[in-house]
Formats: sequence, C-alpha cells, structure tokens
Amino acid sequence: MLNILSFLFGLVSLVIVIPATIPFLGALNWLALPLIVIGIIVGQLSSSNSGRNFNLIVLLVAVIRLSLGGGIF
Repeated sequence: MLNILSFLFGLVSLVIVIPATIPFLGALNWLALPLIVIGIIVGQLSSSNSGRNFNLIVLLVAVIRLSLGGGIF
C-alpha cells in the first residue's frame, strides 16, 4: 500500500517536473521537491523499492534541471 502511495507522489511530482523543463518555468521544481522527498520517505517505509526508485529518478531530473538553470530558472 505504501508503495502505491509512493508512486502516486512520484506521478504528481513528475507532472510538475515535466513542464518545469521549459525555460523560465524551472522554479516549479522547487514546488515538486517536497513532494518528491515525501514520496522517497514513504517508499522507504514500503517493503518494495520500486516506488522509492521512481521518486529518486524524478528527483534526479529535477535537481539536474535546477542546476542547469542556476537554481531559479
């Protein structure tokens, strides 16, 4: 059950992260980061690792995009 909840957090944050790859919308990643962290924590509490791993991939995409934009854009 926690794995499904972790996937849901990951999907919601992915919906936020994908448009944030467009220039000047990178600040949306700051909104997605807390959701990703919550998803990672919930996935860590689960017996399965797939939800946590999905959230880690979304986190990697968001952090790379933030680093390319200098943290704002």
